[in-house]
Amino acid sequence: MKSIGVKQFLHVRTADHPVYHPEGNQLTFITNYSGLPQVWDLPLSRGWPTQASFTDERVIFVKYIPGTNRRIVGMDVGVNEKQQLFILEENGELMPLTNSPEHIHHFGGVSPDGNYLAWSSNRRHPAYFDIYVQNLETYEMERVFKGDGLFKPVKWHPKGTSLLIEKINTNLDNDLGLLDIASGVVTWLTYHEGEAIFVSPHFNFDGDELYVLTNMEREFIGLASIHITTKVLSWIDARKWDLEGLAISSDKKMLAYTVNEGGVSKGILYDVQEERVNTWETPIGVITRLTFSPDHRKLAYVFNGPTLPSDIWELDIQLNRTKRLTYVSRSPIIEPELVEPELIHFHSFDCLEIPAFYYKPKHSKEKLPVVIFVHGGPESQIRAVYNPFLQYFLNRGYAVCTPNVRGSTGYGKSYSHLDDVEKRMDSVQDLTYLVEWLKTEGRADPLKIAIMGRSYGGFMVLAAITHYPKIWAAAIDIVGISSFRTFLENTSVWRRKLREAEYGNIEEHGEFFDQIDPIHHTDKINAPLMVLHGANDPRVPIEETEQIVTELRERNHPIQYIRFEDEGHFFVKLKNNIIAYTRVADFLEKYIGK
Repeated sequence: MKSIGVKQFLHVRTADHPVYHPEGNQLTFITNYSGLPQVWDLPLSRGWPTQASFTDERVIFVKYIPGTNRRIVGMDVGVNEKQQLFILEENGELMPLTNSPEHIHHFGGVSPDGNYLAWSSNRRHPAYFDIYVQNLETYEMERVFKGDGLFKPVKWHPKGTSLLIEKINTNLDNDLGLLDIASGVVTWLTYHEGEAIFVSPHFNFDGDELYVLTNMEREFIGLASIHITTKVLSWIDARKWDLEGLAISSDKKMLAYTVNEGGVSKGILYDVQEERVNTWETPIGVITRLTFSPDHRKLAYVFNGPTLPSDIWELDIQLNRTKRLTYVSRSPIIEPELVEPELIHFHSFDCLEIPAFYYKPKHSKEKLPVVIFVHGGPESQIRAVYNPFLQYFLNRGYAVCTPNVRGSTGYGKSYSHLDDVEKRMDSVQDLTYLVEWLKTEGRADPLKIAIMGRSYGGFMVLAAITHYPKIWAAAIDIVGISSFRTFLENTSVWRRKLREAEYGNIEEHGEFFDQIDPIHHTDKINAPLMVLHGANDPRVPIEETEQIVTELRERNHPIQYIRFEDEGHFFVKLKNNIIAYTRVADFLEKYIGK
């Protein structure tokens, strides 16, 4: 078997955020080719990509100012998620726009005439986001909407006199409204009962209709239109899978979106005038960041699959033919070793069917050491994409299983709520039934099953090894929650309400938190534990990790801890990822290898 080091897998670069130049002759995108996400340009006639930004921090997004070569970019410091907005000039210089580093700024688009920028920020109060409009010539800013809640500008109306805004109620519920900039009056468009989400909205040509993805009064997210005046919603495409990533062509005649079929994407084109649906062929993977060319003849998108890491592709709409535009992820050393998963299902304690992706190493033993990787969220879904460290584990001879336990999104509204509040431990119990499936159906070595997860997945790791301690040979917790009580007390103030909708609140559910929180059950842990955290994490404060590290060190439990001073909730810098996953690989080798 050909064994490859973890560096080779981590050195696979990614391309993201494709945007066409207004003249259509160039594609701009973000790649970590230099080790940190930066803006690059690709001439579409011929030639190689060239780097356009040179910053010491990651670039989060890039958008063109209409009709110009100038671009808006977002950046934070040390991955602290306090995004600031800048103009990226043609010479690579950055002009600060927001310049308030202690606050968060959400980009809301540039006006159709290119003169104004919309954004929201928690400048007035840490928990509330107001909406601002900024003049791109004078840089003067004006607050145009004030509200005690989480408000964001989403898109400018075609006439440029109003903004489509959203009010975020929970991670799975929001409302859209039209804000008249001059008067500050909002006309809410999506009044609904129960839970519903409205995402990826786009105006039609006249601005009197809104195309949107929503699950209002449905289990799954479908495509609908909302009439601005009557507020009547009409369904266009409603399936028994979620639709994602809606985009619209510049002439407003074509829509593009994807179908999430159990974690795998299928691309869709919808002709608005002819009401006709078409699709195109892609390998197993996930399609994101759909964007039409200015002449609406091409569609760029990011494709990310287990054996085809994240790069930008382009669909010729008339010929229905795709080509790969970027090759930043190419790595001839590892490409022959990459593994695609099998979609499996297992039944949990209550007979609920749980989906999972199961990856088996190419050269495997009769009994397999297995790493179970649990996604974060929990309102999220593990997808069939390239993951460098999981593919590295496969190359080392481990099998990898990535379950979408109850509470995951992508399987309907009801499924996503099966782990809410006092049903929290049901999802942890799902993992124990996965272990049984792996032992009986997946050729797993019962003495070599490790569990790994990040963020909420880190809580799942800690909950699994404290409440079901006998089945795990090793555990890896990345930026995980060790106590819901202390997490809710210390997370960013604006996030607390959003997380309470999923986890419950201290006043009503504090006793339940104390019953389940891993920090109160550390004496039950048998498995050796590795924990990793970034000091700048605004989501899960680093104290969540350090309090469990302290507990375990006091009783001389086998524990390894890596703290990164220049990272946050995500590890962005290549050098840090190499350190992190080299240590993780050594940890796994010690406890489930050989």
